This record gives sequence, C-alpha cells and structure tokens, in this order.
Amino acid sequence: MMLHFRDPANLKTKKIVFEEAYAACDSATLEQLKELSSKRRILEESTNESSPITKAIAREMSGGLTSQSQQVLQKLELYLPVLENLFFHIDLISSNEQIVQWTSELKIQWTSALSSSSFFNFGGSKYFQIDNLQFEIVMTLFLYGAILRERASEVLPSDLLKSATLFREAAGVYHYLAHQVLPSLQPSVPVEKPPEVVPSVSTVMSLICLAEAQAVTIKRAEEKGTTVGLLAKLHHGVVELLDEAACALHTASMECKDISSRFVEFITSCKALHELKSQKYLAESLKNNNDGQFGVSVGLLRRALINAKRKIPSEESWKSVFKKEIDDFAELLRKHEHENEFVWHEKIPSGDELPKPEGTKIASVIPYNPKRWERELAFKI
Repeated sequence: MMLHFRDPANLKTKKIVFEEAYAACDSATLEQLKELSSKRRILEESTNESSPITKAIAREMSGGLTSQSQQVLQKLELYLPVLENLFFHIDLISSNEQIVQWTSELKIQWTSALSSSSFFNFGGSKYFQIDNLQFEIVMTLFLYGAILRERASEVLPSDLLKSATLFREAAGVYHYLAHQVLPSLQPSVPVEKPPEVVPSVSTVMSLICLAEAQAVTIKRAEEKGTTVGLLAKLHHGVVELLDEAACALHTASMECKDISSRFVEFITSCKALHELKSQKYLAESLKNNNDGQFGVSVGLLRRALINAKRKIPSEESWKSVFKKEIDDFAELLRKHEHENEFVWHEKIPSGDELPKPEGTKIASVIPYNPKRWERELAFKI
C-alpha cells in the first residue's frame, strides 16, 4: 500500500474580478476579462467548496465527469490558458505604474496547504497576499499539480499505467514551477510567505510525485512477476528519490520556517516504508542464491524491522498501514529465524557485515508545457 497525503490540494482563495481592476480599452478586451473572472469564480467555488450547484448539475456541466478531481482539472485547464494570456500582455507593460497599481487592486489571496499555521489558525484560514499576477499563476499551477496527484490516486487500483502517468505529469508541473516560474517571482515575495512560493518546495513536490510514480510502477512489476532482486532495487530507488526530497525540504525550511510537520512526516514515513520493502526483497534474493546467504538474509530482516519500529508515524491512517507492514514483516522474520535454526544453522551477521542496498530510479518527469489562449488585450494606460 501507498501512504496518501492530500494536503497540497487543500488550497483556498478569495474572489478576484479582473475587469474591475484592469481598465479595458475596447469591448473585446472587456469581454475577455469578464470571461477570465467567470472561469476564476467557478474554480474558486470548487476549491472553497462553496459552489451552489448540485453534484448532478456539476456532472452535467462537466460533460458527464463523475470524479470531483476530474471536474476540477477541467476547470483548471480552461482557466490557465486565459490567465497565461493576461499575464503575457500585462508583463509587456509591467513597468507602467498604472499597471502595478491595478495589479495591487486585484488583491490576489490564497491560503497555504503546507504551512503549519494553516492547521492552528482557529480564527479561520490564513490568507497570503502578493501583488503580482504571477502569484496567481503559481498558486493555480500548484493546485493543478496537487489535483493531478489526487486523480492519480483515484485511478490507482484499476489502471496502474494511467496512475503512474498522472503522477509523472504532476511531477512535470512542479518541476516547471520550480525552474521556470518561481525564480522570477522571488523579488516580489514578502518575508511572511506561504511555502508554495518557495522554489525548493516545488522541487520537493516533484520528487514526491516521481517517487509515487515509481511506487505504482513497482506494483505493475510485482504483478508481472519481476525478480525479487530488481524489486529490491526499485523500492530503494523510491527511497533515494525521497532522500532527495528530504534534502530539498531542508533547503526550503531555511527560506520558510512555517512548514507543516505533516509534510515532513509524510516524506519520512514513505521513505521508511519503502526501505522496509526493499530490505524484504533483498533478503529474499539473498536467500534464493543458495550460497550460504540465509544467515545474511535473516540479519537484513532483523535490522530492517528494528529500524521500521523506530519510524512509526503519528498520523492514524499512515500508522495503520505501517503497522500492518510491520506485522507481516515480523511474521516473515519469525519463519526465517525458525528455518535457519532448524535447517541451515548459519551465522547471522549484523551491522557493517550486512550488504548495503542498491537503488534504481526509473520514473521520469513528463514536461509541463503551458498553453496560452492567444487573444489581443488592450488597456487604458
């Protein structure tokens, strides 16, 4: 089983009316601004869970889509190209003081899904405001990546290939954010900021998505009867990806102190779970070698179980998954110890005498290519 962390999708935002902030020079521009506001309002109602329409009507409006994540993805994919077009035209005249003033009047505000203050703000959601149109693009793309992850988890039981593809697409969105969008926003970012605007946080999310894609790929490999030696390397490849994510998160914590402990624990817990699975398959491959490696196999299982018991997460849903894996693992160890005692009589090594696992990373990013609805916009400046 995989651990599930849907917090990145828990973003909320406040209303934006583009035509009230930007003075259109002609009717065509005004209509496009109104359309942008309309698409934004529909998205806002979805994220804030404030839509007045019923589920049946929402399904009909989306062309029959029954999944909420699919419906939100559709809304995002309709909104982003129009938003990109506005940003393109605003960026051409961004040095104009009138444009700067109009952008500040938009009052672009979003909550954070990865901030620790988001979980202890009893007076209601804490909103962050950055007076830069790129902030709207950043948060919308961050949400897009998060909803792609949600959809990947939804299709996981029935369509492993589709699930892995969606995780890789989400990784591509976050990679694009980290390298193409967020660096240029940094001069506008205030000291008190949401973690979502820190480039290394998007790097963390991209690596998590790749780790999740690889975990799904491992499920396919298990179904196909892939050798235990390769499965051990693939699981350790997930561990290596999560190690990279943990390092990137450490960098992020230097720039933004207000990062959710759940975010940190999710990475740590996933890493520990795949370490356990990697050690299980490695032990199995050594046992099958028939060259006096049964004792080493038992030693690996013992060490892995001790380490896993130290890393049981506090989150109840993750804890239940973890404990089941540990219980199954403990039973496997008991059988191996019993067999070694009565059949093989091999010395059981420990510590540095045990082999170190090797990892293989096969999941790759599917690049995100932004789409822009190319329409001329003219403003009174």
